[in-house]
Amino acid sequence: MKIYVNYENSAWRKYKIDWEKIASAAARAAGAKRNAEISITLTDDKSIKKINKKYRNINKPTNVLSFELGDDVLLGDIFISLDTVVREAKTENISVHDHAAHMVVHGVLHLMGYDHIKNSDAELMEKMETIVLNRFDIKNPYATVRPIQRKVNVRKKVNKLSKKITLNNIWLRGVLLVFCGAISALGFAPFNLWLVSLIGIGGAYWIATRDYVYNGFWRTMLRMYPFAAAYAIAMFGWTVNSIYVVPELTQQFAIWTIPAIVGIGLVGGFIFATPFATAVKSRAIPICRPIIFAALWTVVLWLREWLFTGFPWNPIANITLSIPMVSNTMSLYGALGLSFIIIGIIASAVEFIRAKFERKFVALILMFLIPMAVGIVWSGINIWFAKNTQDMSPYIRIVQPAKSQSDKMVQSREDAIMAAELNIRQLLKLGADMPGGPDVIVYPETTYPFVLTGDDMPFSGMAGVPIVIGATTTENGNLYNSMVITNARGVVQHVYSKSHLVPFGEYSPLGFMPAPVNLARGNGAETITMNLENGAFVFAPAICYEIIFSDSLVPHATSPQAIINITNDTWFGKTSGTYQHLSMVRRYAIESGLPVVRANYSGISAFILSDGTITASLPIGTEGILDGYVWGAHKTPYRFIGRDGWVIIILIYAAICAIWLNLYRKN
Repeated sequence: MKIYVNYENSAWRKYKIDWEKIASAAARAAGAKRNAEISITLTDDKSIKKINKKYRNINKPTNVLSFELGDDVLLGDIFISLDTVVREAKTENISVHDHAAHMVVHGVLHLMGYDHIKNSDAELMEKMETIVLNRFDIKNPYATVRPIQRKVNVRKKVNKLSKKITLNNIWLRGVLLVFCGAISALGFAPFNLWLVSLIGIGGAYWIATRDYVYNGFWRTMLRMYPFAAAYAIAMFGWTVNSIYVVPELTQQFAIWTIPAIVGIGLVGGFIFATPFATAVKSRAIPICRPIIFAALWTVVLWLREWLFTGFPWNPIANITLSIPMVSNTMSLYGALGLSFIIIGIIASAVEFIRAKFERKFVALILMFLIPMAVGIVWSGINIWFAKNTQDMSPYIRIVQPAKSQSDKMVQSREDAIMAAELNIRQLLKLGADMPGGPDVIVYPETTYPFVLTGDDMPFSGMAGVPIVIGATTTENGNLYNSMVITNARGVVQHVYSKSHLVPFGEYSPLGFMPAPVNLARGNGAETITMNLENGAFVFAPAICYEIIFSDSLVPHATSPQAIINITNDTWFGKTSGTYQHLSMVRRYAIESGLPVVRANYSGISAFILSDGTITASLPIGTEGILDGYVWGAHKTPYRFIGRDGWVIIILIYAAICAIWLNLYRKN
């Protein structure tokens, strides 16, 4: 940063003030660029009076004048009068050095857009001045000065007390952030306390942006880590339940329980603290900061689609699933767009309250409320499409075995083969013997207990109708987690293999950490056509958590009638993860405009319409069948534009809003 100092009155030199250092500190605190330039002219009453009269029509001297140029690099000019500064310093019983430093900081903040016309603006500007001056051990110029009655070592006592207060505040702040992080996860299933999530995230944003000039990127990361780690553990802690489902696996993997939880906190802490740290590091003015924060949150959510092979679980948009008119906004903007709006509303509300409901912040809130209103209008249209598009699917039967993971796993050779054969016969019989005559039967992930090596699945012929079933297949020495489609005679018609594998469950992403199996990846998204007696049925396949990856299942230029999602949540039992997995399926239905047939080994199996409505379901742990249809398939604007297209649109919108708000504030 370049600071040009012009000594128009040479008497200034005797005070030995480091103008460059003070002005640079003030400019950086206010968010100036590194290559910014400021001109400071040190003059007297005679010269500053002429300038004041010419440009402000005030015929008298003043202490400081600032002329903002409205440029990010050439910030402007500052004029400071020695006569007035000396006179005021004497009146206020402070040193000329300290008062002159105050005038520099005051002038620089004016160049950066701060003013003191309104009380709220004045309070903010005074706070900024105090913070910067404190760095140079210059006391608060706005504090009331009391005369010292007796000579005591006040500085030492104050410093000692300050350290105690600061330590207490650190611990208190950490506890508050952990609390905010934990309650922020309560908006997701099965709790659905969406308002609590808004409060939790809002509280964290308030703490992160309070006295934000003290904090660089890494310091803010550490400051916000308690919130982010608690938020991650509260959302993802259920994953460790899988270690304790099968006794044999528990003996092998129980030692990884604590490291797993710590790892969730460390990685999740880094991910979720990043938007706070980057927003603070940007040093954006309060009216622009929520736009930047919401955009950063959205980018982090998008990066979670890829980071460590991807785990975009629980976008904040999912807290709205209990409010259909809001959640169906995802058919227009997707989970990314709705998350951007929700986070923006939270941060804008915090800034609005902090500014004591100043009118100019209404423009900021409208930047998010207007897209929300447009989305709600489109929600009504999407719900109408979902209910009135009568492209009915075939009559489908879902079978939910609800066997324990121990019962279905093959552990020893002879007894296990007999038990597995009996199990599959019972399940096929369960699907075929019940009355109703379905056109197709859908069985969950890994229902077939053997490795499929050929084109025949003999047991499936027992059903007497085409089936969709989860099985392990092999090709070229590799094992795959697959969805197998057979005809009524048990002949394999098509095999789809899972491409998004579960790290640490289906393969080891780091190589050295253990995983129960190491599977190969499939070829990715496709559509499958089943030729049934009543016509063709076209669907997009999804195995397990593949359906949580936004915009990943339906190839472009295809129009399937539905998605068939087979999964096995037995590993997670009645933890929140099972309910949240269902929420992710509902979110995908809304985004894509496609109904979903979901077969879950232990529950929750369901028929879901394209507006996220669950028309029928089987609860966790219940063996049974579920018969029904799905309808309402249509192509949403979100599916047309795509996830990455919306990321670009969101970032462009955020940039335009931030630029406009900055100009609006100045005007």
